[in-house]
Formats: sequence, C-alpha cells, structure tokens
Amino acid sequence: MEKKKSKRKQLKKKLLHKYRLVVLNEDTFEERFSLKLNRLNVFVIGTLFAIFLIAITTMLIAFTPLREYIPGYASTALKQKATRLAFEVDSLESRLSSNEIYFERIQQVLRGDIKMEKMDKDSLFEEFKKDTSSLNLLPNKQDSLLRAEVAHEDKYNVFETASSSMDFVLFPPIKGTITNTYNVKEKHFAVDIVAPEGSPVKSVADGTVIFSEWTAETGHVIILEHGYGLISVYKHNATLTKRQGDLVKSGEVIANIGNTGELTTGPHLHFELWSEGNPVNPQEYIDFE
Repeated sequence: MEKKKSKRKQLKKKLLHKYRLVVLNEDTFEERFSLKLNRLNVFVIGTLFAIFLIAITTMLIAFTPLREYIPGYASTALKQKATRLAFEVDSLESRLSSNEIYFERIQQVLRGDIKMEKMDKDSLFEEFKKDTSSLNLLPNKQDSLLRAEVAHEDKYNVFETASSSMDFVLFPPIKGTITNTYNVKEKHFAVDIVAPEGSPVKSVADGTVIFSEWTAETGHVIILEHGYGLISVYKHNATLTKRQGDLVKSGEVIANIGNTGELTTGPHLHFELWSEGNPVNPQEYIDFE
C-alpha cells in the first residue's frame, strides 16, 4: 500500500511540477516571452486542440464542397447527373413498355387473334346530320383577300411553296400478277401477288421489323413499321431473312416467295398495308406492274 501511495505521489508531482517556457533573443539573450506550464496543462491543452481540429475537419467534410476532393466522395454534379439519368431511364422504360404493348396488339390483329369490330354507321354519321340551311357560307372580305394572296403565291412561287406530306416513295415488294385485290366486303384487306417460288420479297420503305415469325395459318410472316404510322405485312413466305428489331432500307430483301400456311393456295405474296391502325388499299399507293 505504501509503495502504491508513493508511486501516486510521484506521478502527481510529475504532472503538477511546474516548468517555464522561455523565448530568448538569440543574439542578446533578451527574454521575449515566458510561460509557466506543467505536464497536466500540456496534456489537457493538446487534447482539446486535437478535438477542435477533428471537429473542424468533420464539419468541412460534411457541410462544404471540399469533400468532393476526398477519394470516395461523389461530386454534386455527378449526383445531379445520376439523378437526371435515373429519371430518363424510368421514362424510357415506360415508353418502351407502351411500345411493346402497342406492337403486341398490332401483331394480334394481323394474326387474326383479335377480330375487327363492326362499325355502327348510324352512330358514325349522326354528327353529320345537322341543318346547314341557316348557315351563311358566303366568304367574307378577309377570306377573299386571303384566297387571292394564296392564289398569287401558288401562281408565281410553285417550286418554293409546293411540298409533299410524305418524304418517301413506296417501293413495290415484288413484281408479279395480282390475283386477288383489296376487298373490304370480303374482309380481304390485302392484295395477293403471284410470282415464281423463291423470288425475293423487298421492303416497300425504310423501317423496323416488329414481327418475324411462323404462324400456322399464314406461314412465315414478317411485319415492318415505317414512318408516318405506316405498317406493311408480308405473309406466306418460304423463308425470312430479317429478324425482329432489324432495321431495313427501301428495296432491301426481307423474305422469299413461298407457299406456307394453311390458308395459302399456291406460291404468292399476301401483302397488307396499314395506316394509323387501319387497313388501306395497297394499289392506291404502289404500282405493282
């Protein structure tokens, strides 16, 4: 016990023993500054100073842009860019999902899985049954001036004002004899073109392949989506040279004439043309001769 007490006294004496820190002029040995210290004071001051430095450094890292210069911390611009890209990816995923549903519905209609509903003509033309006898249809002064101005521009600026709503021409898919034309009453929304078996079938315009598979009724079928809401369909092919998702150019070979499917009557191409989800007569847009 006495030894322990003596050791404690010695430790206390060392900690509280006073020292004097003196700053002297090297040339004249004149005292410039002096400070009385002991080991306990030095330890306490050093500890407080270290805690202060740690606190200041933590605050600088946490609440100032200086943390961007420390390895492992992402910059604010990078975080903003990542957030923006995350929103864009989410939007693209939603748009892609909508397009996939849209293509799936088109494929179901063209395969015959979804039947076309009969149109109620009475309700369709109900909006046109209006009495127009009381309406004044005579052109007013402003309308007459506008008509004269447009006519003058059309007369003297033909090449400057004339333009087309479509900037591409439809290419005939194959040269041959048409044996069955477009007929809405018989629900034949296509033209059947007879040609030698194995003849190349070409794309009518630039587009993307949205369907390229085998079906029991129509054999090898390939469907292309073009601009302006236009879709072309090619059925009863012997082989297909393009897959779903491929990009094709106008006049590029996409299949070969065949006699496949349960509904075929011989080697021919069953060609359909759809505009904005409605079937149209291909002969009104393409010269097959």
